[in-house]
Amino acid sequence: MTTDSLLLGLVFAASLAGFCALSLAMDRHSEDVFGRGSTPGPWRRWLQLGGAALLCLSLVASLRAAGSTIGWVLWLGALTAAALATVGLLSYAPRRFHWIAFAAASVTLCSLLLVASVT
Repeated sequence: MTTDSLLLGLVFAASLAGFCALSLAMDRHSEDVFGRGSTPGPWRRWLQLGGAALLCLSLVASLRAAGSTIGWVLWLGALTAAALATVGLLSYAPRRFHWIAFAAASVTLCSLLLVASVT
């Protein structure tokens, strides 16, 4: 497996995990996923910071995989796909949403560790 393919997987997984974290930081989506009356509470700031950091990580991976010109286009495409996936998950599978978010974060971490070990 090449570094570029790992980076491409990292771009989408980090984008998806970032959008999932940002959406769980909102009261409405947190209630959809965990039930009525549940709010992120003290986790809200950590979810917002983590989501923003994951989106920045996806940008860095995109620029590293495709260069400074095509990398921006790749990143915007990955953001679009991840946003659509997040909306679809929140609409059609809200009870499984946190498991898929956890899986995306795990794939992001594994891909990051693999890229770091290869380079």
